[in-house]
Amino acid sequence: MTAPVYDPLDVAFLADPYPAFAWLRENEPVHHHPADGRAPGFWALSRFEHIWDAVRRPDLFSSAQGLTFFADEIGQLGIPPTMVMLDPPVQTQLRSLIGRGFTPKRVTVLEDRIRRFVRDRIAELERRWSDGEPVDLHLHFSSTIPTYVLAELFGIPLADQHRFAPWVHALTQLQNDGFALDAAGSSGGAALAAMAEMMEYFSGAIAARRSQPTDDLLGALVAASVPGPDGEAQQLSDWDILGFCFVVVAGGSDTTASLISHAVTLLGSASDQRQLLVDDPTQISGALIEFLRLESSVQGLARTTTADVTVGGTTIPAGEKVMMLYAAGNRDPREFGPTADLLDIRREITRHLSFSSGPHFCIGTHLARLQARVALEELLTRHPAITVDESAGTRHQSAFVRGWLSLPVTHL
Repeated sequence: MTAPVYDPLDVAFLADPYPAFAWLRENEPVHHHPADGRAPGFWALSRFEHIWDAVRRPDLFSSAQGLTFFADEIGQLGIPPTMVMLDPPVQTQLRSLIGRGFTPKRVTVLEDRIRRFVRDRIAELERRWSDGEPVDLHLHFSSTIPTYVLAELFGIPLADQHRFAPWVHALTQLQNDGFALDAAGSSGGAALAAMAEMMEYFSGAIAARRSQPTDDLLGALVAASVPGPDGEAQQLSDWDILGFCFVVVAGGSDTTASLISHAVTLLGSASDQRQLLVDDPTQISGALIEFLRLESSVQGLARTTTADVTVGGTTIPAGEKVMMLYAAGNRDPREFGPTADLLDIRREITRHLSFSSGPHFCIGTHLARLQARVALEELLTRHPAITVDESAGTRHQSAFVRGWLSLPVTHL
């Protein structure tokens, strides 16, 4: 039997990457992927323990050269390095500021507004179904929730909230195109144009808050200060704040939407697990981690070695890109036992890679879990037998994120 091939830019691999991940874990846990004309050469880690250790060592595995295996991604984006593309101690300082907007206490106060919005979206699904219109779980439900929530968090007026969806799609498209952005007329060029529009919008919003403070995340960032070179407090620059906006929109929308849609698809093939949640919705919060473990919204991100480093008996030279295959590590039987490939919402999970770990642990974890919990509580209460047609759905074509663009509902 031919071994499954790990090729992160191949459509067939992206459709079902898990057999190749399993082969890597057992045969080449520290894998060197050669340059092939589409991307530079890089390394890939697939075992849980190796990845867990690496992401907690920013001194050896740096984020400062970008988070993909492509060259000069930071330069091609056309903005200064954002928080996720920095290392401690600067990253730690900036993270502490934006983290004020994502504390459990601050996030929890959004729950009632999120629940009202989710109920409205379910009503829209029901209206479409009743009228005989196509009903798409991802397009009409899952993806609308984080778009609304992030707009609320930033204090974006309701009249402008429709602009978020194209921005989110553009940022995802940048990943899907592998940062091949210089081809005339390419979708990468269109994505850059949409990103420029987003930055222009947020620049105006920042200017408005400098003259008239507001009690939202954007207002809090405008009012925040950090120690300057001389030790005196100084305000964040517009570029600093724009970088935060980029990180939050890019990392906090599509990934959460994919978690919601993946939960429904996973439960669709595990009726016993679905019934457990229908009978006892209090289990949904814990089940979210199991959904993310099996279908990691972020499949993997890269780091760059700062020195020669030995992992699992293999030495990776300094200056090499190394993919942390979170999705592979999250199914490692060494960490999760012989049923690692199966859904078990009662599984006891003490650690996982769905939100990474270490200094770059996902800052929006609480907000993502709140949205997904509320969405599933309301959806399974109203429509416990909802089913979707995965074969008719459309997935992202990306080495870095796994999720849906479209997921038709077949039974509501």
